[in-house]
Amino acid sequence: YPAAFRRYTPDCTTSALQNCSRQEIVNAYDNTIAYTDHVLAGIIDVLKAREDRYQTAFLYVSDHGESTGEHGLYLHGAPYLLAPSQQTHVPMVAWLSDGFSQAMGDGRACLARQRDAELSHDNLFPTMLGLLNIRTSVRAASLDISNDCRQPRLAQQEPADMAAIR
Repeated sequence: YPAAFRRYTPDCTTSALQNCSRQEIVNAYDNTIAYTDHVLAGIIDVLKAREDRYQTAFLYVSDHGESTGEHGLYLHGAPYLLAPSQQTHVPMVAWLSDGFSQAMGDGRACLARQRDAELSHDNLFPTMLGLLNIRTSVRAASLDISNDCRQPRLAQQEPADMAAIR
């Protein structure tokens, strides 16, 4: 993270974690989260600036969590079945422009109702396909968290790009 995001100090600035206190490691991790939040907000700002021309959506999921000393573990290399929740529970963030949300029939409210659902990386690909209205045999509708959010007319209409090709 850039120096401007060094909000929590003292922080660990070396890859030799054994030379850092647990609090320094936690502070460094919190600084990375602050920077990630900044980057994600910047992406959303770019999408908002184009709302007048495009219906946009943004879906983010972290690739892994991080242990910062819980149960004596650090980093994220434990096998999934043995890993603590700090490594396996990761954030998933969805942002929809007004136009995209309306085209789904209030997609924001529909997705918000699933806020507490237990999701996994298995949901990412089917949801991206669903949000893009891409119909394919490899899309598992049961894993698409947007599947119940689409109005029937949107789910049935052909994507605009495909219509232009024909």
